[in-house]
Amino acid sequence: MSLVICAGLAGTVPAHGTTVRSSESATPPRMAIQVNDDRMTVTMAGAPQIYLYGVIDADAPQRFEALVKSGKIPPGSDVYLNSSQGDLAAGMALGRLFRAGSMTTHLGTPRRKGRAGYRGIKAAVCSGACAYAYFGGLYRWAPTGSDRIGLIRHQAVGTAAPRSTSGEADAYLKNMGIDLDALTPLPTSPVDSPTWLTADQMTVAGLANNGRLPLKTKSWLLPPAPFLELQQDDRDGSHRLVLQCKPGSVTLTAYDLVGATRARQIVAHETRSYFEVDRQEVLVEPRGAARVVDGAVVITRPYPPTELGHLLSSRSIGAWVGGRRSAFRYGATFMLYPARHAIKDFYNACWRAAPWPVKPSPKKG
Repeated sequence: MSLVICAGLAGTVPAHGTTVRSSESATPPRMAIQVNDDRMTVTMAGAPQIYLYGVIDADAPQRFEALVKSGKIPPGSDVYLNSSQGDLAAGMALGRLFRAGSMTTHLGTPRRKGRAGYRGIKAAVCSGACAYAYFGGLYRWAPTGSDRIGLIRHQAVGTAAPRSTSGEADAYLKNMGIDLDALTPLPTSPVDSPTWLTADQMTVAGLANNGRLPLKTKSWLLPPAPFLELQQDDRDGSHRLVLQCKPGSVTLTAYDLVGATRARQIVAHETRSYFEVDRQEVLVEPRGAARVVDGAVVITRPYPPTELGHLLSSRSIGAWVGGRRSAFRYGATFMLYPARHAIKDFYNACWRAAPWPVKPSPKKG
């Protein structure tokens, strides 16, 4: 089932997201909302898909919130944005609603039904107020294909925006965990013209997280048993990876906290379990090695102490149930760059607490 609200939307929305007024006397354009919550969409995507397009008018947050309160837009929905005009305060208000509902933001155009079924009609453009709305997503996917997202100079922090608006924008970005200063130096664009961001720029600066919250680390570095814990939350659940040193051994344990029912389903379909370092399988065990503990899928292996140094230069480590040749594969991969210093500290603490005959040297990548 699809619900489209186009209250007051005049004209059409061309390829670059601008709105064409049908006449001078037409009703001012307003943001349209399309809700796709049919069974196939929810089954395939895991959540309803909500398309917001056209001009972000001052009343858009109230219309969106009414659908949230009615249950038509549930928490965790996927929100697709396509707008290059609008009210900045309204864009931030939409962003706050997205974050309160743990929603995921994307760029995307509303689907139209044609001979080939539902399809997107054009590339999406999100700039100005739309970009601030996008930042409200708990999970934010970087633009793909021809989709574009841009920051407009007069709405950027510390520029020519009115003092009250600029201060509100600063506070909003801080609350959303967005740091525009993390962007690499960008070319100066004319006032009121977007500075277009690439997917790489957004991902490196943390403006987009592609379905994952920032990696967290926790460690205890004192003898007799130092440990390092990595934690990453994503839309599938919470994932933890724990390395622990004990005299004469190192243990590697992965926890995927997905709930007892889901954990039992995953383990029931297990053909084998394994870890990956830089996408290469290691520590492979046959069926039966994974287990369910307190609502988590747990995989534990002894880890060769001589391989600890390798993690200092590795790009990623992951833990999986299933296999590459199987239709079923479940797990998570941790990108190690944000934890580089924590891994180095653990490596040194582990050697001090339980030294081996010869300290293994870190391997160069």
